[in-house]
Amino acid sequence: MAARDITLDQPLPDNLDAERFVLGAIMSSEGAYLQVAGTLSADDFSLEKHKRIFLRMGEIHERGEKIDRVTLANELMKLGQLQSVDGLSYLVSLDDGLPQLHNLDSYVGIVKEKALLRRIIRVSQDIMTRCYSLEEDPQQILGAAEDALIKLGDVQSKNALASPAQIITEYEGGINAFLDASKRIKGISTGFLKFDEMTGGLREGELIILAARPAMGKTAWALNVAQHVATNPKNPKAVAVFSLEMSKESLLTRMICASARVDQQRFRAGYLNQEERHALQESLYRIVEAPLYLDDTAGTNLMDVHSKLRRLQAEQDLGLVIIDYLQLMQGRGRFENRVQEISSLSRGMKLMSKELRVPFLVLSQLSRAPETRTGDHRPMLSDLRESGSIEQDADMVGFIFREEVYRPDKESLKGLAELILAKQRNGPTGRIKMAFLNRYTKFENLSADTGDDDAPFE
Repeated sequence: MAARDITLDQPLPDNLDAERFVLGAIMSSEGAYLQVAGTLSADDFSLEKHKRIFLRMGEIHERGEKIDRVTLANELMKLGQLQSVDGLSYLVSLDDGLPQLHNLDSYVGIVKEKALLRRIIRVSQDIMTRCYSLEEDPQQILGAAEDALIKLGDVQSKNALASPAQIITEYEGGINAFLDASKRIKGISTGFLKFDEMTGGLREGELIILAARPAMGKTAWALNVAQHVATNPKNPKAVAVFSLEMSKESLLTRMICASARVDQQRFRAGYLNQEERHALQESLYRIVEAPLYLDDTAGTNLMDVHSKLRRLQAEQDLGLVIIDYLQLMQGRGRFENRVQEISSLSRGMKLMSKELRVPFLVLSQLSRAPETRTGDHRPMLSDLRESGSIEQDADMVGFIFREEVYRPDKESLKGLAELILAKQRNGPTGRIKMAFLNRYTKFENLSADTGDDDAPFE
């Protein structure tokens, strides 16, 4: 079925008087262009001739010349566009009857408002046309609609430049809290003491990449963090986990067994004693009451994630988002190669974390390079698989490394792990030693870090 052109009988919203007053004000006042250009673009004008006039004004301003009727008419004439804007007589009429210039911001606001309404209508028309065409899956159309409307909202909500005084005024607690390190807003605790000490925790708006070779335990570490954040008795926060590799049931099993310290193999086989069953029940009760949300939708994409997170954030105090893992996610649109697609995904996650003001912990695969190196098998930034812009977009890059995987015969290495902070935009890099309990697929602080030989992660 051919796509139908969906049109409306009513004209698109505009306010031609406001557009004329804006253009007239620019010609009448030397500083008006700078006042307008920071807010409006040529596409915000509804008439084609107004768009052309505004563009020519910008070119005159860039050359350092004064914008008036003569210079503007001359610029349009050079490009053969003077008649297309109804000639010099129309330029002269722009500032006829111009109200007070102190109302310029109001006129600009009206033009901007009408432009947004027209964009919303055009997006809606496009979505209607795609719905009638019956050529796409409804979920794809829904995702595209959400993406388009979100982008329109982002354009409107861009923050203006802020002075130091404004930043301090808007800072929670004022100048005293800003200067007092003990009162500064800190990141979310992961439960791993050395990691929190080096990073200050997971901070809002940051993209944290956690990478490792298969079977190193990156999913286990992420789930340990998720459970700690969601069940923290001092300040529990909602955690959303998107798993493109494991089912929701498998994720829940891992967390319950890790918290209860029950061997997963015994759990799956059903060989549990009374003490283990009791520990599993207590663990399950804690997790059931926690604001923890799991999603195992196959083939999910950024728009799906964004839509679900916005709904969750409207209902919960969202503290952390985990995606497992980057290379399994699909990008929208066409890409020349997989590297470009992964780069687009990492950039999209960084922008989403800033918009939602939530840290994103994104798991990633590594290339085989660590295995081919002789001697030290520790990963490096260059080992990030299909890296593209992952390293540049990330605020922090960490690697899970367990030497025992490469040297299983050495008893002294069993149960030891490292989290290698290879990049941290706002802090030091280095290695963090941890304990890994393979039977429970669980990481813990080393006893030397806690001062308690039996101190658990929770």
